[in-house]
Amino acid sequence: MKITVGHLFPDMLNLYGDSGNIAVLKHRLQSRGIETEVTAYGIEDEIDFSAVDILLIGGGGEREQHLACGRLKQMRDDIVSYAEDGGVILAVCGGYHILGKSYDHNGEKAEGIGVLDIITQNGKERLIGDVVLQSDLVKSTVVGFENHTGKTSIGNLKPFGRVLYGHGNGDDGTEGVVYRHIIGTNLHGPLLPKNPAVADWLIEKAIERRGGELPLAPLNDTAEQEAHNYIVGRFKK
Repeated sequence: MKITVGHLFPDMLNLYGDSGNIAVLKHRLQSRGIETEVTAYGIEDEIDFSAVDILLIGGGGEREQHLACGRLKQMRDDIVSYAEDGGVILAVCGGYHILGKSYDHNGEKAEGIGVLDIITQNGKERLIGDVVLQSDLVKSTVVGFENHTGKTSIGNLKPFGRVLYGHGNGDDGTEGVVYRHIIGTNLHGPLLPKNPAVADWLIEKAIERRGGELPLAPLNDTAEQEAHNYIVGRFKK
């Protein structure tokens, strides 16, 4: 079995080290003997979503994010079909916001792709700093770094986690969203190196969708856990 990881518009949406998330997925797949292919898609490329197992949509500047959203609207039906069929997506920061119904662009309301039933509006202050979450997806806490002004209303959707330290979506004590096999989150830095359990959740969903064998073989995550614990420890002093 081969797992294909797609990196969407890395020349435009890689503001927060999102290529690090790709590196983690590749490492954790190959360390388990799973054939892995990483495909980078440019904004002019046609995408065969049936060939993609995990899709990363990263964050970018406001202009790049808006251009990316315009291109993704042209693929909306394919993305919705991919998501509803159990396709795995990690959408970070701007990538998270443009998957929603609307987001802020230069102070104006802009239409999103509408894959997620969320709305992001600009707040009055920048939400920046380390974040610690309690998430139902994994047994451990989740850590990351946020740097955004958007406040996201997720309605009845399940949050990625409950905020223990930091801001997250804004005012409701939640961070991100989980819909089917999509994780949308404000957390970058990148996210997966300090949260191997989240990386494995994405991998497990992709393997399950392809009919592969589970559970995953354990890996030595000592270094990753130390980095994770360092962030958590900063709030316990």
